[in-house]
Amino acid sequence: MSGPAVLPDTDVETEQRTKRQPPYHVILLNDDDHSYEYVIEMLKQLFGYSVEKGYQLAKIVDTKGRVVVCTTSLERAELKRDQIHAFGPDPRIADCKGSMSAELEAAE
Repeated sequence: MSGPAVLPDTDVETEQRTKRQPPYHVILLNDDDHSYEYVIEMLKQLFGYSVEKGYQLAKIVDTKGRVVVCTTSLERAELKRDQIHAFGPDPRIADCKGSMSAELEAAE
């Protein structure tokens, strides 16, 4: 009769390295088709920013052409970029055809 197989004792050391993904910036790009009110409202709805913080970011994107609106994981950054792209046109501007643009950039 044979019993259960017995494996010899081994001292195997396993090293697990978890490679962390670098954070990504979500960068809002300026255009002339959206009002400050639109930008402030969008940032409040999508990121939970106060009116004051939204105004500060709107002013930066207006004067510098781009502004980092958040830094997060790649997956969340892609979601936030897509939400910006899907936010829709500015109802205050008749010729506005669509949402603002945003891009991602590695934070490191």
